[in-house]
Amino acid sequence: MTSMDNEKWTTEQVLSVHYWTPTLLSFRTTRHRGFRFTPGHYARLGLSTSTDEEVWRPYSMVSAAHDEYLEFIAVLVPDGAFSGALRKLKVGDDIKVEKACFGFLTVDQLAPGRDLWLLASGTGLGPMLSILKDPAVWRDFEHLIIAHSVRTSGELAYRDEINSLRQNPLLATGGAQLTYLPIVTREPGASELDSRLTELISNGRLEKAAGRTLKLTDSRLIICGNPELLRDLRQLLGARGFNTNRRGILGQMAFEKYW
Repeated sequence: MTSMDNEKWTTEQVLSVHYWTPTLLSFRTTRHRGFRFTPGHYARLGLSTSTDEEVWRPYSMVSAAHDEYLEFIAVLVPDGAFSGALRKLKVGDDIKVEKACFGFLTVDQLAPGRDLWLLASGTGLGPMLSILKDPAVWRDFEHLIIAHSVRTSGELAYRDEINSLRQNPLLATGGAQLTYLPIVTREPGASELDSRLTELISNGRLEKAAGRTLKLTDSRLIICGNPELLRDLRQLLGARGFNTNRRGILGQMAFEKYW
């Protein structure tokens, strides 16, 4: 059980729960008027278990910084304490949201560039969506490329919403072009791209599908996924000269793992 000073969090209510698959869900909560975050940040959420213990876990915001609600995406982990409480979540339930938010998966960690590549696996998609809903990103970059890697097509959460962003008048006036690249690795024929992100970068297929070249002068990358993917991509991109933010010097890529 995590002990928390009640001045550090607010109690919000669940507004909606949506299951993409039996183990993948999104949920919305109310948002305290004083809660502020930068797209790409995460917050710590608290739920009570069946034994009345409080369990806290970090989740990135899917919602836009200007939305009146908060939205999150989560995967249910077998025998997970938080997952057990999350599985029972329904509209009207209470959920605690810590007032502070955290993370370095934000655009301000990157040097100015022309192309913003958002690479995600699984629920690593969450912060990418929040970033894509930021009008400033559409003004500051010429091309936005989001690649989402999952095992099965059912896990391609928010697919329709991503495609509809191009028609959002708040974003479209920024002028950037959006390219969405779904990647399904374990369901043959479900997507044009069907290999791991590391392989797609190594063989050039990701760049070909995006119609853009990964190069130090123009490309900036925000990457969120499982630790193995992040380790491999950091090594692969590092060999090409891409760096993260170091000692106040803005880099060309930013990483965050989702467990």
